[in-house]
Amino acid sequence: QVQLVESGGGLVQPGGSLRLSCAVSGNIFSTNAMGWYRQAPGKQRELVAAISKEGRTNYVDSVNGRFTISRDNAKNTIYLQMNSLKPEDTAVYYCNAAIFLGDSVYSVPIDFGPWGQGTQVTVSS
Repeated sequence: QVQLVESGGGLVQPGGSLRLSCAVSGNIFSTNAMGWYRQAPGKQRELVAAISKEGRTNYVDSVNGRFTISRDNAKNTIYLQMNSLKPEDTAVYYCNAAIFLGDSVYSVPIDFGPWGQGTQVTVSS
């Protein structure tokens, strides 16, 4: 059984920082690349950062240079360090598997479960 538990979200002013954590139970962590997704109201879920089993990382242009994804294999945990936050970063953030094909990365299907409850990030002055 796979369980994904996100934490670390909150309310922060523009320019501030947050560090998100995702604790993973099950074998998905050791056999797959992992990623952080976000979904704002009225928008589709978007893959914003991913990390392969070997440590290769990939970011969507809108967060590149501001967000850093990492993984701790001993703790079965992935992290997302978010700096220089902007109001448009406001969303519910989720973790799940991701797919690397060469230098490109793709999201898993939306029905690739289970999804956790996510953690809310709100950036507002």
